[in-house]
Amino acid sequence: MAAGSAVSDPSLNGVSSTPGENEYPSGFPQSICDEVPKEKYLCSNCNNVLNKARQTVCGHRYCLACVNWLVRNNKDLVCTKCKEEDPSVENDISVLTLDQFFNDAAINKEILDLKVHCANQGCPWRSTLKNFEDHQSQCEYALIPCNIGCGIMVQRKSLATHLDSGCPNNKTSCPSCAGVLTPRELQKHVCPNSGDKKTTKTDKRQKNNHPSSSKKKEPCIFSEVGCSFKGNTDRLKEHESCSHVGHLQLLLDVTRALQRILNSPPEQGHHESPDLLQPGQCGASLTSQSEGEIETDRGDPDMSDKALSLHDDQAELAVGQQLDILQQRVQVMENIISALNREVEKTQISVVALERDNYNSQQLIQHLETKVAEQQQRLVRKDIHITSLEQCISALQDVSYDGTFLWRLCDVSQSLREAANGQKISQYSPAFYTARYGFKVCMRLYLNGDGAGKGTHISLFFVIMKGEYDPILSWPFRYKVKHYNQAVNHIFHDLLLTSPALRSPKHAYCKDDTIYIKCVVDTSS
Repeated sequence: MAAGSAVSDPSLNGVSSTPGENEYPSGFPQSICDEVPKEKYLCSNCNNVLNKARQTVCGHRYCLACVNWLVRNNKDLVCTKCKEEDPSVENDISVLTLDQFFNDAAINKEILDLKVHCANQGCPWRSTLKNFEDHQSQCEYALIPCNIGCGIMVQRKSLATHLDSGCPNNKTSCPSCAGVLTPRELQKHVCPNSGDKKTTKTDKRQKNNHPSSSKKKEPCIFSEVGCSFKGNTDRLKEHESCSHVGHLQLLLDVTRALQRILNSPPEQGHHESPDLLQPGQCGASLTSQSEGEIETDRGDPDMSDKALSLHDDQAELAVGQQLDILQQRVQVMENIISALNREVEKTQISVVALERDNYNSQQLIQHLETKVAEQQQRLVRKDIHITSLEQCISALQDVSYDGTFLWRLCDVSQSLREAANGQKISQYSPAFYTARYGFKVCMRLYLNGDGAGKGTHISLFFVIMKGEYDPILSWPFRYKVKHYNQAVNHIFHDLLLTSPALRSPKHAYCKDDTIYIKCVVDTSS
């Protein structure tokens, strides 16, 4: 369905809630479907098969064109289906805005696979809905308006026949008898004014259409007014059908020349006519004929006047006939231009509608992009929060509340190199407690030693940290602390173990490049 007239003022009484048939394309008619379409395939507004389906937040579906029309022409738009189900509904879900419609790709795919047929009478075409619009634009059985503005609707395949024999606007006059004829009638026309022994140009062309002479080049029927084209019958028809403007210009030049002859004094007109009529051979032949008559009768003044009068009558008759032909062709051209102007107006309205749809689509895309960016930021914040919670959970799982803690230290070789290079001098163990509400403590390990043992021994220290329950605890810290190497059950003391001994396989302090250090706080004393 083509776009048509401009949108009516929505403030007027009786405005329809749906687009007019000439305003916007909406859904596909249900009648083209081979089977009755399911309810989910129908538009909630126009009740046709969905065209570019859009789904609302309340779950109902609309055609894209219906969405644009409804949003543009309704303030505080309420979903049609929701209103039918509950007339009093006014909630946030049912009140619709452009950003609450979303492309329903799944239902569109199902709809485009529906089996359909052409609705034009006599057309045997059958296929799926995705091919329907392409077929409609070129269906030979579709009714279209005559392209020269007679107002008659004809099938696309019959347009040429209509223009040739049935169009009331596509008629021309016989230059001899002034009879108004269609192109087909003009081809068969034998003018009564031409005599029995004379034939029209059209008759001559019909004789030339014989197969034996189809390749012979024939002159254009406007050759007498200056057209120099020659060709066979097919090329000649093509030339005459597409050269209206050039032929009209030639006729106009001859007409102007003849008018100047008639309006000028006789003697001056005889001397100037050969130059004035150069654009067409017809004008030149008329002029040369009149000069010959004058020269022949120059000896008798009465005969000269009669010849001049005869010449003027013939010239006026020729001018009248040419003007009639010109007016007929100008009328045909005006009809064609009028029809083209209407098509241009329709195209402009369609372009405006498409531009409006494109603008709305761009606005919707920008809105959705903003929403997506906001959701991505929320996801980043949630990821950070989840990571923090995981770290807290991991720390809570490793916390000990009985004064005993087993520290598992991996990648000892790497840690030894970093300590020797000064990159990471010491490491702290996770915190643990002497009791559920006791002192908060940890271990600190210098793999390259500290103080007097630096470079030769490893140093392990017990660290009392600032805890949550310090104000209610007894100070100073008086408990005994013991450190063990869990692998060999060896008790550590500060500055007790040389670095080579740690790496020695004989003592097995380190297993699989991992050392296990157990700290026990004796709270019994």
